[in-house]
Amino acid sequence: MLIAQISDLHIKPPGRLAYGRVDTATALARTVAALNALRPRPEWVVISGDLTDSGSVAEYTLLKSLLEPLAMPYRLAVGNHDCRDALRAVFPDVQDSGDGDFIQYRETLGALELIVLDSAAPPASGGHLCTARLAWLERALAATAGRPTLIAMHHPPFDTGIAHMDAIGLDPASAAALATLVAAHPNVERLLCGHLHRPIQARFAGTLAQTCPSSAHQVALDLSPDGPSAFVLEPASFLIHNWRPGQGLVSHQVMVDDFAGPYPFFDPSGRLIP
Repeated sequence: MLIAQISDLHIKPPGRLAYGRVDTATALARTVAALNALRPRPEWVVISGDLTDSGSVAEYTLLKSLLEPLAMPYRLAVGNHDCRDALRAVFPDVQDSGDGDFIQYRETLGALELIVLDSAAPPASGGHLCTARLAWLERALAATAGRPTLIAMHHPPFDTGIAHMDAIGLDPASAAALATLVAAHPNVERLLCGHLHRPIQARFAGTLAQTCPSSAHQVALDLSPDGPSAFVLEPASFLIHNWRPGQGLVSHQVMVDDFAGPYPFFDPSGRLIP
C-alpha cells in the first residue's frame, strides 16, 4: 500500500508570489502532475499543513482547483499558516473530530489507520496540543489498538537543529505529553509532519517521526545556533510511504522535477556496462 505525503504548499491568492519570489501555485500543479504520473500510483495523499500562506478564502479556493486534477483522494491537516474557518468554508466536507474547534480526525486507509492531529495554535507560529486535543488523541489511539497507525500533524515533536524553525516548533510540554501517549501505543508506526520544508527524521517515543519537504521552497539547511531565517529554491519533492505487512513502513523521497535517466546498469546480454 502506497501513501504519498506532500506538505507546506503555501498557496497565495491568484497571481501572487510567496515572499515575492516563489510561484507556489505552479509548484503545486507540477507536484500534482508528478503524483499522477507515478506507477504504481499511491492510493492516498496526505497533506501535512500550511495549505495556504495566509488562510484566506481566495487561497483555499485556488488550492481546491489545483488539487482537483489529483487522481487519488487526499486528506488535509492544518498548519500555522492556515485558518480553520476559511478551510471549512471552501472544503465543507473536510473531516474533523466534531467538536467545532479543531480539524482532526481518524480514518481507516486500507491496512492502516490514519490519525490527523491539529497542532496549530493561532496566532502563534509554533504548535501546541491542549488538554482537549490530547484527550481526543488518547481516545483515537485507543480505537486503533492492534492496527498499524500513522499520526499526521504539522509541527514535528522534536528539535531539528535549524534554530529559527525550532523556535516555532511544537512546545516542549506538548511534545512530552504526546510522547507519553505514543509510547503507550506501540502500534503507532510513524508520525508524519511538515513545517520544516526539509526531509528530516528522528526517533520519538519508540517510533519514528519525520518531516516532509515542501512542494515549493525549502528552508535553508543551516545548523548554526544563530542561523538566519531563510529559504532556498532547492528542487521540490514529496514522500512516498510504502506499507508492507510484516515489514512496516518504508519511506522514499521523490523529486518533482524530471532528471536524465533511468539508465540501465546492464546491457541486453546481462553484462555490466563499464
